[in-house]
Amino acid sequence: MNTALPLNILSVQSWVSYGHVGNAAAVFPLQRLGFEVWSINTVQFSNHTGYGAWTGQVYPPEVVAEIVDGIAQRGVLPSCNAVLSGYMGSEGTVSAVVEAVRRVRAANPAALYCCDPVMGDVGRGVFVRPELPERIAALAVPEADLLTPNQFELELLTGQTVQTLQQALGAAHTLRGRMRPAGPRVVLITSLLRGDAPAGGIETLAVSDEGAWLCRTPLIPLDPPRNGTGDAIAALFFGHYLKSGQVGDALSLSMSALHALLTLTHEAGSREIQLVAAQNEYEKPTHIFEAQRVEG
Repeated sequence: MNTALPLNILSVQSWVSYGHVGNAAAVFPLQRLGFEVWSINTVQFSNHTGYGAWTGQVYPPEVVAEIVDGIAQRGVLPSCNAVLSGYMGSEGTVSAVVEAVRRVRAANPAALYCCDPVMGDVGRGVFVRPELPERIAALAVPEADLLTPNQFELELLTGQTVQTLQQALGAAHTLRGRMRPAGPRVVLITSLLRGDAPAGGIETLAVSDEGAWLCRTPLIPLDPPRNGTGDAIAALFFGHYLKSGQVGDALSLSMSALHALLTLTHEAGSREIQLVAAQNEYEKPTHIFEAQRVEG
Protein backbone atom coordinates (compact mmCIF):
# COMPACT_ATOMS: atom_id res chain seq x y z
CA MET A 1 0.00 0.00 0.00
CA ASN A 2 1.25 3.47 -0.95
CA THR A 3 1.14 5.50 2.25
CA ALA A 4 2.49 8.74 0.74
CA LEU A 5 0.07 11.62 1.22
CA PRO A 6 -1.24 13.29 -1.95
CA LEU A 7 -0.08 16.72 -3.04
CA ASN A 8 -2.39 19.63 -2.21
CA ILE A 9 -3.61 22.17 -4.78
CA LEU A 10 -5.43 25.41 -3.96
CA SER A 11 -7.80 26.11 -6.88
CA VAL A 12 -9.48 29.52 -7.21
CA GLN A 13 -12.08 29.57 -9.98
CA SER A 14 -15.76 29.93 -10.78
CA TRP A 15 -18.34 27.29 -9.89
CA VAL A 16 -21.54 26.06 -11.54
CA SER A 17 -24.03 23.65 -10.02
CA TYR A 18 -25.17 22.25 -13.38
CA GLY A 19 -22.48 21.31 -15.85
CA HIS A 20 -18.72 21.66 -15.77
CA VAL A 21 -16.77 24.91 -15.97
CA GLY A 22 -14.23 26.47 -13.61
CA ASN A 23 -13.71 24.46 -10.45
CA ALA A 24 -16.56 22.19 -11.55
CA ALA A 25 -14.33 21.21 -14.51
CA ALA A 26 -10.96 21.22 -12.74
CA VAL A 27 -11.41 19.69 -9.29
CA PHE A 28 -12.62 16.22 -10.27
CA PRO A 29 -9.88 15.49 -12.87
CA LEU A 30 -7.26 16.60 -10.34
CA GLN A 31 -8.79 14.33 -7.71
CA ARG A 32 -8.76 11.43 -10.17
CA LEU A 33 -5.06 12.15 -10.70
CA GLY A 34 -4.55 11.74 -6.96
CA PHE A 35 -4.46 15.33 -5.69
CA GLU A 36 -6.25 16.89 -2.76
CA VAL A 37 -7.93 20.07 -4.01
CA TRP A 38 -8.79 23.00 -1.78
CA SER A 39 -11.29 24.91 -3.90
CA ILE A 40 -12.27 28.55 -3.52
CA ASN A 41 -15.14 29.68 -5.74
CA THR A 42 -15.16 33.19 -7.21
CA VAL A 43 -18.79 32.85 -8.34
CA GLN A 44 -21.57 30.34 -7.82
CA PHE A 45 -23.99 30.09 -10.72
CA SER A 46 -26.70 27.63 -11.62
CA ASN A 47 -25.02 26.97 -14.99
CA HIS A 48 -22.43 28.53 -17.28
CA THR A 49 -23.31 31.81 -18.94
CA GLY A 50 -23.20 30.34 -22.45
CA TYR A 51 -26.84 29.37 -22.00
CA GLY A 52 -27.77 33.06 -21.93
CA ALA A 53 -29.58 32.81 -18.59
CA TRP A 54 -28.40 31.78 -15.15
CA THR A 55 -28.94 32.41 -11.47
CA GLY A 56 -26.49 32.87 -8.63
CA GLN A 57 -23.99 35.45 -7.52
CA VAL A 58 -20.47 36.76 -7.92
CA TYR A 59 -18.55 36.69 -4.66
CA PRO A 60 -16.67 39.83 -3.58
CA PRO A 61 -12.86 39.57 -3.65
CA GLU A 62 -12.74 39.68 0.13
CA VAL A 63 -14.22 36.18 0.21
CA VAL A 64 -11.05 34.75 -1.37
CA ALA A 65 -8.90 36.37 1.33
CA GLU A 66 -11.26 35.24 4.09
CA ILE A 67 -11.16 31.62 2.99
CA VAL A 68 -7.37 31.69 2.65
CA ASP A 69 -7.30 33.09 6.20
CA GLY A 70 -9.40 30.18 7.39
CA ILE A 71 -7.16 27.64 5.67
CA ALA A 72 -4.08 29.33 7.13
CA GLN A 73 -5.60 29.06 10.61
CA ARG A 74 -5.57 25.29 10.20
CA GLY A 75 -1.77 25.53 9.92
CA VAL A 76 -1.72 23.74 6.56
CA LEU A 77 -0.39 26.37 4.14
CA PRO A 78 3.14 24.86 4.33
CA SER A 79 1.67 21.67 2.86
CA CYS A 80 0.09 23.49 -0.10
CA ASN A 81 2.11 22.40 -3.14
CA ALA A 82 0.45 24.42 -5.87
CA VAL A 83 -2.09 27.10 -6.76
CA LEU A 84 -4.34 27.03 -9.83
CA SER A 85 -6.45 29.99 -10.90
CA GLY A 86 -9.02 30.37 -13.67
CA TYR A 87 -11.83 32.86 -14.22
CA MET A 88 -11.37 35.75 -11.79
CA GLY A 89 -14.04 38.22 -12.91
CA SER A 90 -12.88 41.48 -11.33
CA GLU A 91 -9.77 43.54 -10.67
CA GLY A 92 -10.14 42.92 -6.96
CA THR A 93 -10.27 39.16 -7.44
CA VAL A 94 -7.03 39.23 -9.45
CA SER A 95 -5.36 41.03 -6.55
CA ALA A 96 -6.84 38.56 -4.06
CA VAL A 97 -5.60 35.57 -6.05
CA VAL A 98 -2.10 37.00 -6.36
CA GLU A 99 -2.03 37.68 -2.62
CA ALA A 100 -3.13 34.07 -1.99
CA VAL A 101 -0.24 32.87 -4.16
CA ARG A 102 2.20 35.00 -2.18
CA ARG A 103 0.88 33.67 1.11
CA VAL A 104 1.25 30.09 -0.07
CA ARG A 105 4.79 30.76 -1.29
CA ALA A 106 5.70 32.40 2.01
CA ALA A 107 4.72 29.16 3.74
CA ASN A 108 6.10 26.84 1.04
CA PRO A 109 8.64 28.47 -1.32
CA ALA A 110 8.56 25.39 -3.58
CA ALA A 111 4.86 25.83 -4.42
CA LEU A 112 4.05 26.42 -8.10
CA TYR A 113 1.39 28.74 -9.50
CA CYS A 114 -0.50 27.91 -12.69
CA CYS A 115 -2.56 30.78 -14.08
CA ASP A 116 -5.21 30.09 -16.71
CA PRO A 117 -5.72 33.67 -17.97
CA VAL A 118 -9.41 33.36 -18.83
CA MET A 119 -10.21 36.45 -20.90
CA GLY A 120 -11.68 35.52 -24.28
CA ASP A 121 -11.61 33.30 -27.33
CA VAL A 122 -11.65 33.37 -31.12
CA GLY A 123 -15.12 34.26 -32.37
CA ARG A 124 -16.26 35.59 -28.99
CA GLY A 125 -13.57 38.19 -28.40
CA VAL A 126 -12.97 39.45 -24.87
CA PHE A 127 -15.77 38.19 -22.62
CA VAL A 128 -14.53 39.56 -19.29
CA ARG A 129 -14.60 43.11 -18.00
CA PRO A 130 -12.46 45.33 -20.25
CA GLU A 131 -9.97 46.15 -17.50
CA LEU A 132 -9.24 42.48 -16.72
CA PRO A 133 -6.67 41.65 -19.45
CA GLU A 134 -4.40 44.50 -18.37
CA ARG A 135 -4.82 43.58 -14.70
CA ILE A 136 -4.00 39.92 -15.32
CA ALA A 137 -0.97 40.88 -17.40
CA ALA A 138 0.30 43.29 -14.73
CA LEU A 139 -0.32 41.21 -11.60
CA ALA A 140 -0.86 37.51 -12.32
CA VAL A 141 1.54 36.87 -15.19
CA PRO A 142 4.66 38.04 -13.27
CA GLU A 143 3.78 35.61 -10.43
CA ALA A 144 3.02 32.64 -12.68
CA ASP A 145 5.18 29.53 -13.06
CA LEU A 146 2.82 28.09 -15.67
CA LEU A 147 0.43 29.93 -17.99
CA THR A 148 -2.25 28.23 -20.08
CA PRO A 149 -3.67 30.79 -22.55
CA ASN A 150 -5.60 29.84 -25.63
CA GLN A 151 -4.41 31.30 -28.93
CA PHE A 152 -6.63 34.39 -28.61
CA GLU A 153 -5.41 35.08 -25.08
CA LEU A 154 -1.79 34.61 -26.12
CA GLU A 155 -2.21 37.28 -28.80
CA LEU A 156 -4.02 39.55 -26.35
CA LEU A 157 -1.29 39.24 -23.70
CA THR A 158 1.61 39.73 -26.10
CA GLY A 159 0.16 42.00 -28.80
CA GLN A 160 1.55 39.57 -31.37
CA THR A 161 -0.30 37.89 -34.23
CA VAL A 162 -0.07 34.09 -34.24
CA GLN A 163 -0.64 32.44 -37.61
CA THR A 164 2.37 30.10 -37.87
CA LEU A 165 4.29 27.77 -35.59
CA GLN A 166 7.23 30.17 -35.47
CA GLN A 167 4.95 33.03 -34.49
CA ALA A 168 3.40 30.88 -31.76
CA LEU A 169 6.85 30.01 -30.42
CA GLY A 170 7.90 33.66 -30.54
CA ALA A 171 4.81 34.85 -28.68
CA ALA A 172 5.24 32.09 -26.09
CA HIS A 173 8.83 33.16 -25.43
CA THR A 174 7.72 36.79 -25.14
CA LEU A 175 5.22 35.74 -22.50
CA ARG A 176 7.77 33.54 -20.73
CA GLY A 177 10.02 36.56 -20.39
CA ARG A 178 7.35 38.23 -18.24
CA MET A 179 6.83 35.27 -15.89
CA ARG A 180 8.39 34.59 -12.50
CA PRO A 181 12.14 34.18 -13.19
CA ALA A 182 12.62 31.60 -10.43
CA GLY A 183 9.94 29.28 -11.83
CA PRO A 184 9.91 26.80 -14.72
CA ARG A 185 8.16 29.41 -16.93
CA VAL A 186 6.00 26.95 -18.86
CA VAL A 187 3.50 28.33 -21.39
CA LEU A 188 0.79 26.02 -22.70
CA ILE A 189 -1.02 27.39 -25.77
CA THR A 190 -4.37 25.67 -26.28
CA SER A 191 -6.72 25.68 -29.29
CA LEU A 192 -3.86 26.49 -31.65
CA LEU A 193 -5.07 26.80 -35.25
CA ARG A 194 -2.26 27.96 -37.52
CA GLY A 195 -2.12 28.44 -41.26
CA ASP A 196 0.93 26.20 -41.73
CA ALA A 197 -0.63 23.12 -40.09
CA PRO A 198 -2.30 20.16 -41.86
CA ALA A 199 -6.09 20.36 -42.06
CA GLY A 200 -8.42 18.37 -39.83
CA GLY A 201 -6.64 18.77 -36.52
CA ILE A 202 -6.17 21.04 -33.55
CA GLU A 203 -2.91 21.57 -31.70
CA THR A 204 -1.58 22.47 -28.29
CA LEU A 205 1.93 23.86 -27.86
CA ALA A 206 3.96 23.73 -24.66
CA VAL A 207 7.08 25.88 -24.31
CA SER A 208 9.62 25.82 -21.47
CA ASP A 209 13.32 26.29 -20.73
CA GLU A 210 13.94 22.71 -21.86
CA GLY A 211 12.32 23.13 -25.26
CA ALA A 212 8.94 23.14 -26.98
CA TRP A 213 6.52 20.33 -27.79
CA LEU A 214 3.51 20.21 -30.10
CA CYS A 215 0.62 17.78 -29.69
CA ARG A 216 -1.92 17.36 -32.49
CA THR A 217 -5.28 15.64 -32.14
CA PRO A 218 -8.16 15.21 -34.61
CA LEU A 219 -10.60 18.12 -34.62
CA ILE A 220 -13.94 17.00 -33.16
CA PRO A 221 -16.92 18.84 -34.75
CA LEU A 222 -18.46 20.26 -31.57
CA ASP A 223 -20.77 23.13 -32.47
CA PRO A 224 -21.06 25.18 -30.39
CA PRO A 225 -17.68 24.59 -28.73
CA ARG A 226 -18.18 23.12 -25.29
CA ASN A 227 -17.59 25.31 -22.27
CA GLY A 228 -15.13 24.08 -19.67
CA THR A 229 -12.61 22.46 -22.01
CA GLY A 230 -10.01 25.13 -21.27
CA ASP A 231 -10.52 24.70 -17.53
CA ALA A 232 -10.20 20.92 -17.87
CA ILE A 233 -7.00 20.98 -19.96
CA ALA A 234 -5.34 23.50 -17.61
CA ALA A 235 -6.07 21.19 -14.68
CA LEU A 236 -5.00 18.02 -16.50
CA PHE A 237 -1.75 19.53 -17.78
CA PHE A 238 -0.88 21.08 -14.42
CA GLY A 239 -1.65 17.84 -12.62
CA HIS A 240 0.47 15.70 -14.93
CA TYR A 241 3.29 18.25 -14.80
CA LEU A 242 3.24 18.25 -10.99
CA LYS A 243 3.47 14.46 -11.02
CA SER A 244 6.29 14.08 -13.54
CA GLY A 245 8.01 17.44 -14.02
CA GLN A 246 8.17 16.57 -17.74
CA VAL A 247 6.54 19.10 -20.07
CA GLY A 248 6.33 16.81 -23.12
CA ASP A 249 4.85 13.91 -21.17
CA ALA A 250 2.35 16.16 -19.41
CA LEU A 251 1.29 17.61 -22.77
CA SER A 252 0.81 14.18 -24.36
CA LEU A 253 -1.16 12.70 -21.46
CA SER A 254 -3.37 15.74 -20.90
CA MET A 255 -4.24 16.17 -24.58
CA SER A 256 -4.92 12.46 -24.96
CA ALA A 257 -7.27 12.61 -21.99
CA LEU A 258 -8.99 15.74 -23.30
CA HIS A 259 -9.51 14.16 -26.72
CA ALA A 260 -11.14 11.14 -25.10
CA LEU A 261 -13.36 13.45 -23.03
CA LEU A 262 -14.48 15.45 -26.07
CA THR A 263 -15.00 12.32 -28.16
CA LEU A 264 -17.31 10.92 -25.50
CA THR A 265 -19.09 14.28 -25.25
CA HIS A 266 -19.63 14.35 -29.02
CA GLU A 267 -20.89 10.78 -29.11
CA ALA A 268 -23.33 11.56 -26.31
CA GLY A 269 -24.62 14.65 -28.12
CA SER A 270 -24.27 16.54 -24.85
CA ARG A 271 -24.13 20.30 -24.41
CA GLU A 272 -21.97 19.70 -21.30
CA ILE A 273 -18.59 17.97 -21.30
CA GLN A 274 -18.92 14.41 -19.97
CA LEU A 275 -16.41 14.89 -17.19
CA VAL A 276 -17.51 12.03 -14.95
CA ALA A 277 -18.13 9.51 -17.72
CA ALA A 278 -14.58 10.04 -19.05
CA GLN A 279 -12.87 9.74 -15.66
CA ASN A 280 -10.86 6.59 -16.43
CA GLU A 281 -9.03 8.48 -19.20
CA TYR A 282 -7.41 11.11 -17.01
CA GLU A 283 -4.47 9.18 -15.58
CA LYS A 284 -3.97 6.56 -18.31
CA PRO A 285 -5.66 7.54 -21.57
CA THR A 286 -6.77 4.69 -23.84
CA HIS A 287 -5.19 6.26 -26.92
CA ILE A 288 -1.99 8.28 -26.62
CA PHE A 289 -1.27 11.24 -28.90
CA GLU A 290 2.48 11.78 -28.74
CA ALA A 291 3.97 15.24 -28.25
CA GLN A 292 6.59 16.11 -30.86
CA ARG A 293 9.59 18.23 -29.92
CA VAL A 294 9.69 21.30 -32.17
CA GLU A 295 12.37 23.33 -30.40
CA GLY A 296 15.32 22.71 -28.15
